[in-house]
Order: sequence, then C-alpha cells, then structure tokens
Amino acid sequence: MDQFIPLISEVGFPVVVTLYLLHRIEAKLDVVVQSIQGLPERLNGQ
Repeated sequence: MDQFIPLISEVGFPVVVTLYLLHRIEAKLDVVVQSIQGLPERLNGQ
C-alpha cells in the first residue's frame, strides 16, 4: 500500500489536468462540428 501513494500523487495530477483539458476541447469541438454541419445551408442560402 505504501508504494501506491507516491504513484497516485505523481500520476494523479497529470490525469486530472488531462481530463480537464479534454472536457474543454470537447465543448469547443461540438461548436466546430455544428458550424461545419450548418455550412451547406449557409452556402445554399446565398
């Protein structure tokens, strides 16, 4: 059990940061996908 505590403290922070960044990127990718899907309608409307 004593061996796992340093491992969690070393690996835990990068994992949390990675999950946070993936969450932010996912939200921005959703906006990009919506923009791409709406592009044909905008092009046909001109």
